[in-house]
Amino acid sequence: MTQAEAEKSWLSGNEAIARGAWEAGVTVAAGYPGTPSTEILENLSKYDQVYCEWAPNEKVALEVAVGASFAGARVLATMKHVGVNVAADPLFTAAYTGGRGGLVIITADDPEMHSSQNEQDNRNYAFAAKLPMLEPSDPSEVIPMLAHAFALSEKMDTPVFFRTTTRVAHVKGQVATGARKTGPVEIKLEKMPAKFVMLPGNARIRRQAIAERWPPLIDFAENYSGNRIEWGDRKRGIITGGISYLYVKEAFPEISVLKLGMTWPLPEKMIRYFADQVDELIIVEELDPFLETHIKAMGIKCTGKEMIPAMGELNSFIVKKSLGGDTGEVFPPVELPPRPPNMCAGCPHRGLFYSLSKAKVFVSGDIGCYTLGFLPPLSAMDSCVCMGASIGVAHGLNKALGEESRGKTVAVIGDSTFIHSGITGLVNTVYNKGFSTVIILDNRITAMTGHQQNPASGATLMGEPANAINFSELARAVGVKHVTTINPHRINESRKIIKEELDRPETSVIISRAPCVLLPSERNRIKIPLNTDKEKCTGCSACVQLGCPAIRWYPLTPEEAKAMGKKEKQKGYAEIAAEMCVGCGQCLEVCKFEAITPVEDK
Repeated sequence: MTQAEAEKSWLSGNEAIARGAWEAGVTVAAGYPGTPSTEILENLSKYDQVYCEWAPNEKVALEVAVGASFAGARVLATMKHVGVNVAADPLFTAAYTGGRGGLVIITADDPEMHSSQNEQDNRNYAFAAKLPMLEPSDPSEVIPMLAHAFALSEKMDTPVFFRTTTRVAHVKGQVATGARKTGPVEIKLEKMPAKFVMLPGNARIRRQAIAERWPPLIDFAENYSGNRIEWGDRKRGIITGGISYLYVKEAFPEISVLKLGMTWPLPEKMIRYFADQVDELIIVEELDPFLETHIKAMGIKCTGKEMIPAMGELNSFIVKKSLGGDTGEVFPPVELPPRPPNMCAGCPHRGLFYSLSKAKVFVSGDIGCYTLGFLPPLSAMDSCVCMGASIGVAHGLNKALGEESRGKTVAVIGDSTFIHSGITGLVNTVYNKGFSTVIILDNRITAMTGHQQNPASGATLMGEPANAINFSELARAVGVKHVTTINPHRINESRKIIKEELDRPETSVIISRAPCVLLPSERNRIKIPLNTDKEKCTGCSACVQLGCPAIRWYPLTPEEAKAMGKKEKQKGYAEIAAEMCVGCGQCLEVCKFEAITPVEDK
């Protein structure tokens, strides 16, 4: 395709990855939703000739991708940075087996932890697994770089990492788009046991194959067009890549830069040549000193993390300030008004966590919207480690504390997270005679990342009807004898059932079932908002303790209280914003003074 034939589209990095995968001839794509990678498969699923699926977790997604590659298909696997941890088992072995069709693995890292439980630099996975890694700086580089990634995967018989970060994933830019190509490998079933069966004897041979492909990969890096030198002032030279390249160019447009589009393996000859041509060599990179460490290992003198922060996102202002430049020409970050995260008005998780806050138990939490149950005023989550860990953590607490912890620990886990990696925790708790109460928060969707389907929601990513897992039957199938379903909006009933289950001397499961309030079916239903009767409101603040954004608290001075006919010691009153209220009824449940009623009953 010539430049004249190319069309320009305004795409985000994730949209560009979807488009690039389609243009590269991808026929199978699998992943697990997680910010900042989610939109890739959501967009790719809209293209013809590509089968896309949400897998139960990233390990399964990569295994599906590896199988499709064995058949000769060009395949894309998508996940956020912590998802690679889950997929690490098949990942390291896939580096041995290679495939037949090109296999590209998206790792979407999240510096600054905008939506993650840790800050992780997955360039280290490329080094550890001995896999090549390409890294675009902006959406315009994505499509041609993805084409290189698939070609490299097939030429070198290796999976290829394609690393983005939150800024590259979500920023928009002009992207040259073109036509779809067909993968060069015939898709067929071909038995290759010596290559695909990793018994020790075969694996040792394949381990040697990794060593043999490394020199050609280094040659590729030396000649790869994504690695380029941009000459300028040679008093200082900067080696950088990814989004950091844009920060460097904005902060120091006059400086000499070696931009690395391939961040592993590194082009040592190019780096040495560049280093020899500048008086001072500086490495600018987000998170770990990955480039810096490997460049210093080459015996090349350079500086990096002595000046550049090793935590959080960079920006042009930080780069310029860190390197002693005049920051007057670069806009500093704008301080935005604080906007604390909160569950939506009518969120079913709020009622559940309110009930748990009154139960005075240790709540072992998990990853999802419901992690917000940690925040005041609910303050009803005591631990959160990683997806699926809540059940194992609760079980471990019980085993360490023994009988004294009976009835004092609860594990909470969302429906999608339970499927992702919570099922095995439940199996383990039952098998090893634990006595935790496990609460599955079933809101019928993967809400945390924007309403992606999962094996319990009744549809696939492609929009086709699908089997919906029955959590009650599943729990009983693994040996749980006591399984109860509650409506978390019915707080008083829920508290009673939770207490009963806590008292059991063995594992029990509570399914907290109510749909996410933002699902189309919920948004379209007729909602009858609630209203506060100021005359009946005693200012007890029980409804305020729900933390619902639709409930507002108005403080009163003693004089104001007296003027309203209240007791002078009343500190204030609650009022419900009808435009935000969805009529879930949680506040109605906790009000003991009948001060809250439906608007139409007023």
